[in-house]
Amino acid sequence: MNTPTGSNGGLHRQTSAARSACLLVFLVCGIGLSAWAPMVPLVKTALRMDEATLGFVLLSLGAGSLTLMPFTGILINRWGSRRVMLAAAVCISLTLPALLLASSVLRLALTLYIFGAAIGGIDVAMNAHAVSVQDRAGRHIMSSFHGMFSLGGLAGAIGMSFLIKSGFPPVWAATGISLLLLAISISQYGRLLPHTEEQSVEVFRFRWSGGPVLLLGVMCFVVFLAEGALLDWSAVFLQFYRDVDPAMSGAGYAVFSTAMAVSRFTGDRLIRRIGPRRTVIHGSVLAASGYFLAIFVPWSDAALAGFFLVGLGAANIVPVFFTAAGRIPGIPATAALPAVTTLGYSGQLAGPALIGFIAEISSLGFALGLVGLLMLLVGLAYKYRGNTRTFDYL
Repeated sequence: MNTPTGSNGGLHRQTSAARSACLLVFLVCGIGLSAWAPMVPLVKTALRMDEATLGFVLLSLGAGSLTLMPFTGILINRWGSRRVMLAAAVCISLTLPALLLASSVLRLALTLYIFGAAIGGIDVAMNAHAVSVQDRAGRHIMSSFHGMFSLGGLAGAIGMSFLIKSGFPPVWAATGISLLLLAISISQYGRLLPHTEEQSVEVFRFRWSGGPVLLLGVMCFVVFLAEGALLDWSAVFLQFYRDVDPAMSGAGYAVFSTAMAVSRFTGDRLIRRIGPRRTVIHGSVLAASGYFLAIFVPWSDAALAGFFLVGLGAANIVPVFFTAAGRIPGIPATAALPAVTTLGYSGQLAGPALIGFIAEISSLGFALGLVGLLMLLVGLAYKYRGNTRTFDYL
């Protein structure tokens, strides 16, 4: 039986509205997370933390995210992804200014843990919703969602830095951004797909399944670590190692997010043109070169240029890895993807704490240089893989 034309038109309009709304939720997540970047040196100075203490505090953000992520699927199945997204957005809006009001290291760590849990919850929920929208659209549109997240990363870092530079007290600036995030989330709630029209969220089986999955997971850890390092440490590096004005220290993450957005919005075309293997090899080398440029050339402009190169190079590596994890012969995607994803996100959310500990016993430049070296090793692992069949499915 043919579906009436009017029904098709109504379905298309609903899908288009849901896509637009979900894009804005990705933007909200990017803004909320990146607004934290210019705040890191502020709380470091206010609470008189050294690099090791700051690294411990930053670990709580990753701990919060990794705590909630495994349970978010249950919440989505129960309440629907749009309700989970709204609840997480409200939590982000409340905790963002509270990060600047913490009067002790312990209170900051606790607030950052809650903030991280909200980020983890909205991350899983918005990706689940995006999958449902993509299925209804009948074509690949996932890259545009992640591009909006990177665009949010640019907007959050620049917006927070601009407000502080304009003379607004940091708490007022954070509150203004929080109100904006809350307004966007509430206004878009009704345009998202209702729970009854979403695809059900599968309960994935978690299994390492041998070498290929573990190796992909480790390399995802490195790439996510390279991204997370700039979120938590780029502002500190610019302010304390390159003498950048505190109000402009968020520029590092802003240029990184700009490069990520540009590269992701054009990523599908790039991968089709040069292939996934060359995308990974060239991207890894480019990202490593960015780190080396930032730490070895003692000028702030060189650091910004280096962070831009990191964004260009790293942006499309993880999508290739996630696709590869779903295509490993003999290993179901429902077993491989959760394992690879968990290791990857642990690199982004918990890895920056390791940078703090290394920086305390050496220097932040040395710690970031190690990240660049690890990115270079990812590229070399692809180029000189010998007789292994680990990557033959790419």
